[in-house]
Amino acid sequence: MKSSITKLVGNKIRHYRLQMKMTQDQLAEAIDTSGTYIGRLERGEQNMQLLTLEKIASALHINVSALFDIQESQTSDQFFDAKDNQVLWNIILLLEKHSKSDQQRAYRVLKEMFTP
Repeated sequence: MKSSITKLVGNKIRHYRLQMKMTQDQLAEAIDTSGTYIGRLERGEQNMQLLTLEKIASALHINVSALFDIQESQTSDQFFDAKDNQVLWNIILLLEKHSKSDQQRAYRVLKEMFTP
């Protein structure tokens, strides 16, 4: 029997994969593995290496720490709904490639532009 942490992480992988509207096979292809392996991970039946965990998080556009977050807030669900709006999703993907200070500067510019 696997530990509760493998089940927790597996459930989180499934949650974020579904948020991204990805199949197990699509996620598997993104990290160069099999859909069967992803299924075992999601069910908590399989341990994984940290490198695999990092690849999965990257493919799902999340931080590794999100896979260990027991308290999932309404705000994080709203954040991932942004993928339904292509413009917002493109902004997120653009900003994630930059430093924290550049992200904060971009936020301040947008806030200044759109705050009445």
